[in-house]
Amino acid sequence: DNIIKMNKQKRFIDVYNEFIVFAEKRHKKQGFDKLIDNFKLHILPYFENYEISKLNEADIVSWQTNILGKKFSNSFNNSLYYNFSEFIKFCIIYKYLDYNVVIKAGKFPKRVESKEHSVYNIFEFIWFKVHLKNYVIKQFFNFMFNYGTRPSEAMALRFCDYRKSKLKIIHSIQRRGKRELDTPKNSSSIRTLRLSPLCRFRFWRLKNHYIKKYGDFNENYFIFGGRKPLSTTTIDRYKKQACQKANMHEITQHEFRHSYATRKIHSHIPIDVVSRNLGHSKVSTTVDIYLHQEKRVSDTLFSRFNF
Repeated sequence: DNIIKMNKQKRFIDVYNEFIVFAEKRHKKQGFDKLIDNFKLHILPYFENYEISKLNEADIVSWQTNILGKKFSNSFNNSLYYNFSEFIKFCIIYKYLDYNVVIKAGKFPKRVESKEHSVYNIFEFIWFKVHLKNYVIKQFFNFMFNYGTRPSEAMALRFCDYRKSKLKIIHSIQRRGKRELDTPKNSSSIRTLRLSPLCRFRFWRLKNHYIKKYGDFNENYFIFGGRKPLSTTTIDRYKKQACQKANMHEITQHEFRHSYATRKIHSHIPIDVVSRNLGHSKVSTTVDIYLHQEKRVSDTLFSRFNF
């Protein structure tokens, strides 16, 4: 009883420091880094000096009101909610709190959001890649546009993941720190893609490019990068330069994935096939993100082909 009493007198920040030791062993590195950022930037500044046992629903609602004033996206607000709730569950396990005040207070109210994404149609993409001067990065975007992987998945691809016409998506690249190989976003993200003859030819040319560059070749070489994976900043620098030279609007790396999905859906590819290729855990996720956005792919005939 005395231990429980002492626990309930602890400050929020002290319990948080115990929580992160607990959480680090239960999260992928990227997820853990995101959790740390969410707390340091958006939760600790509000609660760090609170006495943990005195935390109540009114405090949570007041915090939510503060966060809503910053006009974050619904998905970001949800990530804050779940990270905070995970912390409170830890508090309950270790007798700092008796019930989950975050769940009791409820989720953030949702804002009305536009779900449109900026994408390239096939003609815009061809014009974009004409102005890409780096050969490896050009092949990176060819792959992204034609197969719709997440950028971190494409960066993690190695030649040992590729056999004949099949490519296994089994890793992603950590976007921070040493950029080491990590597991994909979820179990549905682990998938096998069947490659076109043109894509296989491009991989063969990349292999020969690295043999010429390094004087050797290793199956563990990254398909896009060689001995080291491409960095996000390097990709973005060449992308920006190409867009400026082409005098066209710039889209994000992730929007090349959106471009793939939008093009395939407008080409009447079954939604479950598109969803499976994207590595979504639910078809409803694909429908929610892509099916209802405004059509931007102007030609449905040429969009059926991989260029």
